[in-house]
Amino acid sequence: MVPGVVESLKIITEKASTRIARFAFEYAKKSGRHKIHAIHKANIMKLSDGLFLRSVRAVAEQYKDIEYKELIVDNACMQMVLDPQQFDMLLLPNLYGDVMSDLAAGLVGGLGVVPSGNIGEQCAMFEAVHGTAPDIAGKGLANPTALLMSGIMMLDHLGERTAARRIEAALEKVYRKGQHATRDLGGKATTAEFTDAVIAALEKAVPSTAGSPTA
Repeated sequence: MVPGVVESLKIITEKASTRIARFAFEYAKKSGRHKIHAIHKANIMKLSDGLFLRSVRAVAEQYKDIEYKELIVDNACMQMVLDPQQFDMLLLPNLYGDVMSDLAAGLVGGLGVVPSGNIGEQCAMFEAVHGTAPDIAGKGLANPTALLMSGIMMLDHLGERTAARRIEAALEKVYRKGQHATRDLGGKATTAEFTDAVIAALEKAVPSTAGSPTA
């Protein structure tokens, strides 16, 4: 605008907000989730985040069996640290999602254990949220959990739930034993050693009876 002053635009549309809201509620319905929190800053950004909330509320009205709540993003961050068990699913615009996903990752061990999925109407892509980590490539230091869990999410998306639960059970078994933790989690196991432990556990793994996909 003038020297020393910049302006950023925040664009939110009713169409996109409704689309992501409907995806969230449909995902909750299919995955046995029971509660969704919409995260916003509509108390300050009344027009943009206000539109987001109105769009989500309209969709929520069609899913009476799923509890719907709202939280301002700064309070949501605090609540995530103080009492994460109160949350089931979070529905957020992109910027807040970037912030809170990393906050949540910090609560469970870091980016090395967090999967992600980018799901569209025609295609989907699943990847570890930390990216390629080129600084440790080939050193045997990487924790393969995030990539493995992303694969589990992909199997769920493809309807291969039995295979997903078998791999998930094997991964959980390795973590419960705690003998092959990688360095990011305080252990000494290399990437290959951790992977071999999961493969060995896979042969004896029993799928969880809960049947809920990793999320």
